[in-house]
Amino acid sequence: MNLINNSFLNERVLSVLRIVSAFLLLEHGSAKLFKFPHVAFFDNLQFFSLIGVAGMLEVAGGALLLIGLFTQPVAFVLSGLLACAYFIGHASKGFFLAPMLNGGESAVLFCFVFLYLAVAGGGAWSVDALRSRKS
Repeated sequence: MNLINNSFLNERVLSVLRIVSAFLLLEHGSAKLFKFPHVAFFDNLQFFSLIGVAGMLEVAGGALLLIGLFTQPVAFVLSGLLACAYFIGHASKGFFLAPMLNGGESAVLFCFVFLYLAVAGGGAWSVDALRSRKS
């Protein structure tokens, strides 16, 4: 059995990637907006600051991706958000081509995972898949 060409398995692994990535992004947004989990850096965060708006997108987009609703457009927007996060918040610290040195590894990884989801969709375990089966 060739696991790489097994679409049944691929669709489910895609869903797991979406769910785990969405949960982790949702946690970032939750730390910014709801102070849970607590991150001292976000203690005095203004909601309508650049980081506050990013937190709103992370919570809303993370929740939509978690259930797999509007996966492709949401993932595309979040991929752009994370690219901006990298270039504004991390690459500006120097070491542009070394995310490990500027603290931007998670931003880069999230950016490309969400770019993949924007192309591939939400997988078998998503509201999108459920909606497409009904129509």
